[in-house]
Amino acid sequence: MDQEFSNRVALVTGGSRGIGRACCVRLAQAGASVAINYAKSEKAARETFRLVEEAGVKAHVVRADVSSSEQVDAMVREITDTLGPVDLLVNNAGIFDLGTHEETTPDLWDRTMAVNLTGPYLVTWAVKDGMIKRGFGRIVNVASIAALRARPWSIAYAVSKAGLVSLTKSLAQSIAKNNVRVNAVAPGLVETEILDGVEEEALTRLVDDTPMPRVGQPHEIAQVVHFLLSEQSSFMTGQTVVASGGRVLLP
Repeated sequence: MDQEFSNRVALVTGGSRGIGRACCVRLAQAGASVAINYAKSEKAARETFRLVEEAGVKAHVVRADVSSSEQVDAMVREITDTLGPVDLLVNNAGIFDLGTHEETTPDLWDRTMAVNLTGPYLVTWAVKDGMIKRGFGRIVNVASIAALRARPWSIAYAVSKAGLVSLTKSLAQSIAKNNVRVNAVAPGLVETEILDGVEEEALTRLVDDTPMPRVGQPHEIAQVVHFLLSEQSSFMTGQTVVASGGRVLLP
């Protein structure tokens, strides 16, 4: 793979597993030094670290809850001291709960918004001024097709991801002149731990509703993220790219 990111530092939040891990590996293969953020499983983060190092680049593991401004600021300082300032940011950390509107409690709502929407805001705001000053930055927010269609069984999650799409649009226009691009990817059904809590019958129904009748793989989303961070997408900002096997189509 072309080492197009050989002089760049990437930060992937929620990088210990799933889509986040796939993004870490993909960016490492493209030459970037990779900071792997995680919140809970150090063991999983260390496995991602091993995979990144196998690509022959620098890696750093850092624990932080992205919903905490203090932890985010400390994380970015640690990454800057260890690897250098962040050039490529992937806001991937997120949580998901399945339930009815009756089960959407204030606590669930607040926690979902804190991680899925305030988290990307805090991490982005911790690095964007440096990007603007240096005249270079690439940011990709991992949203969801839940942001684009009604999701009565995951209301808080859907709203948080819709907010992330809106953040992508508004910030992109605000800082485009500074050579900082902001885009999003909206995955459909992808084989990650989120599917662990989905019943087999429901999963089969979701696959049947997908024109490409299968579950997506994390590396397929990482390829879209790579594209949006790279100069292959040099005239794109504020966009949300859907990768759902045809399940959700944008005009």
